[in-house]
This record gives sequence, structure tokens and C-alpha cells, in this order.
Amino acid sequence: MTTTRTYEYEARTPDLAHMRSLSGLEYLAGILRGDFPAAPIAATLNFAPVEFAHGTAAFEGTPERFTYNPLGTVHGGWAATILDSAMGCAVHTTLPAGKGYTTVDLHISLVRALSERTGRVRCEAKVLHTGSSIVTAEGRIIDAAGTLYATGTTTCVVLGAR
Repeated sequence: MTTTRTYEYEARTPDLAHMRSLSGLEYLAGILRGDFPAAPIAATLNFAPVEFAHGTAAFEGTPERFTYNPLGTVHGGWAATILDSAMGCAVHTTLPAGKGYTTVDLHISLVRALSERTGRVRCEAKVLHTGSSIVTAEGRIIDAAGTLYATGTTTCVVLGAR
């Protein structure tokens, strides 16, 4: 039996001039308030941002059967995506108005299999180094008991204008 899943995502495009006038942290705080749309990939993969502060970000999500690989566990891409999202947003929180970023390197280590039995997980990320053109961050996925499922690191390049 095939099940169909529907996702809630309001397709809105933010005012780019307004977005560029905000620091990264101001913009991300606007996403949490609902002023700006969250990334559609988060709705697709059932995770969402829950916390932003300067140099840090947290997302929470629940891996479900629709994210499984053929071996019966959550596909590593789910972990990579939530890690990339959290680490990238941690980087974004450090940027002034008019600056953007893009990931140039992403490394993850899957230390324990995720499944639908895992339940809700939290992905926490923090910036390790901020330079004028390169920012690095690390992240980890843990469950409510603090069990570690995956870790990651990223290198992002700072862009002059978004």
C-alpha cells in the first residue's frame, strides 16, 4: 500500500531588498516569527528551525519511514540535510546586513542509525571560526536522552551581496 504525504509550506518569496537590509541573525529571527518563509526542504523532510543566537542554530525533526533507504533505516541524506541546514544557519547568524554565504565543504559522520523509532531529534550547530571570507562550523544530531547519531563540519564562503 502506498501512502501519500502532504507538506505544509507557504510558497512566499521574501522582499529581497528588505532581506539584504537585515543581519543574518535578524533575518533568521524573522523566519522563527513567521515574517519570512522557512526553506521548503525543511517541510519536505519534516524538520524545522527552533532556535537561533549569534554563532549558533538548532533544528528539530522526526525521521520517518518516507526517508528510509532500501536497508530499512533513515537515508544518510536526511542527516546531512539537517546538519547542513543547522550549520549553515549558525554561520548566517554571524553575518552583517548585505552578506550571504554558501557551503563549500560538508563532512558528516553517521555514528548510529536513525529510524522512525528514534523519535524527535535535535540538531545543534555552532560556529568554530569566523574569518573575513571563510567561516567554519560544527554540528551534531542527538535524541531527547542525549544519544549521539551524527556529527558534521562545514566550511562556508562569505559572499559580498545576497
